[in-house]
Amino acid sequence: MNTRSMIFTLYGDYIRHYGNEIWIGSLISLLKEFGHNEQSIRAAISRMNKQGWVQSRKEGNKSYYFLTERGVNRIEEAADRIFKLKNESWDGKWRMLMYTIPETKRNIRDELRKELVWSGFGTLSNSCWISPNPLDKQVDDLIKKYDISSYVHFFVSDYKGPRNNHQVIEECWNLSDINDRYQAFISTYSEKYIIDKNKIEKGEITDGECFVERTKLVHEYRKFLFVDPGLPEELLPKKWLGEYAASLFADYYKALAEPASRFFESVFREGNELTRRNKEYNAFSHPLMVND
Repeated sequence: MNTRSMIFTLYGDYIRHYGNEIWIGSLISLLKEFGHNEQSIRAAISRMNKQGWVQSRKEGNKSYYFLTERGVNRIEEAADRIFKLKNESWDGKWRMLMYTIPETKRNIRDELRKELVWSGFGTLSNSCWISPNPLDKQVDDLIKKYDISSYVHFFVSDYKGPRNNHQVIEECWNLSDINDRYQAFISTYSEKYIIDKNKIEKGEITDGECFVERTKLVHEYRKFLFVDPGLPEELLPKKWLGEYAASLFADYYKALAEPASRFFESVFREGNELTRRNKEYNAFSHPLMVND
């Protein structure tokens, strides 16, 4: 599991509920549960800092990392989508974004494409992206973020043919492939859910093991954010497995939630307590060096 991606998972599922900030030592302790070493963790969080997802602050000789506004917005959007059990109904309108970004701004164009896929847009043709979801705000934010207002056009419109809306969906997204991925998730995690639920009820699994399993579950399920556009119910195929996978995820998550949170809190608070003791020691040893 990619270290940077795992850090995002921890911020989204845990750290954001505890003030959005964590001591690097606590982060290292948590990620070591998954086999990540200190060097890779420090390199990943440093890269996230440079990319504008997190910022750091110093307290004595300790470094703390917290989500930037950009990081908070992305994490909250992801959480809303991850824990949504049912797709919304359709207003019958298509959102269409067209752009002509010059080659001199190729890096912006590449970043924009990634952002559009993340938001749930699909490509109807080259540089023409569409979605049946009300993503007006996301588009407006992207235009402002990349300063590309002079290169884009955004429409909200009806589709008048000659094909039907379902055929348009098939042209833009491979729903069969996405459904196969949901089937693989269900096949793997339905069995794990039953096994772990029984272990929890019998007290045969530790808090740390629950933390690992819950984090892996979220980490695996959040991958669907990059492939499933979250289409309205009216545009989905009859044998769509997305809702079943969402229900399984929610049940498994709830079973693991309490013991997993206990483990996270124990590591998180231990780091805070260590910092507090160091501050008290420094205040006692060097009283003139500590601000009131």
